[in-house]
This record gives sequence, C-alpha cells and structure tokens, in this order.
Amino acid sequence: MTLQTWLLFALVLFAVGLYAVLARRNLIAILIGVELMLNAANINFLAFHRFVTNDPAVGQIVVLFVIGLAAAEVAIALSIVLAVYRERKAIDVQDLEELKG
Repeated sequence: MTLQTWLLFALVLFAVGLYAVLARRNLIAILIGVELMLNAANINFLAFHRFVTNDPAVGQIVVLFVIGLAAAEVAIALSIVLAVYRERKAIDVQDLEELKG
C-alpha cells in the first residue's frame, strides 16, 4: 500500500468522525466521533513514519502519546456523561442547553 492510500483511509475515517461529532445529539456518539478523529491522526502519524522518516521510533512514540491522551480523554468524558445522566436522566445534547450560563 502506498502513502496516498493510507492518507485517503485516514481522511475517510476523520470525515466519519467529524460527521459523528457535528450531526449527533447523543454524548456517547460524539465521544466515539472524537475517538475516530484521533485514530485518523494516528494513522497519519504511522503512515508518514513508515514512508518518510528513517528513525524507527519517532512516529510510534507520538502514536503512543496520542493513545494515552485518548484514554485520559475517554475517562474524563465518561465521568462527565455519567454525572450529567444522574442529574438530568438524559444524555441528549439538546437537553443540556441550560448548562451554558
């Protein structure tokens, strides 16, 4: 597979994640969309690591850092979703408009 193939795959994955973030009203679906976008960034890092650089560790270290960041983001986001659900009995984004002010 070529670099262009991997970049096209990452673009499609990022577009699906962006659609999930912008079009969904469920907080869990939005969180899944963010995770898809982070995975698309990981694919880009690994593709450029494989086809452009000679150093074997740079792309892999960045990807491991992003995976750790995504795990922390999921833990915090799920705790926020659980707290909102306990308070409001819903995780629909439209029901949370009162929290803005």
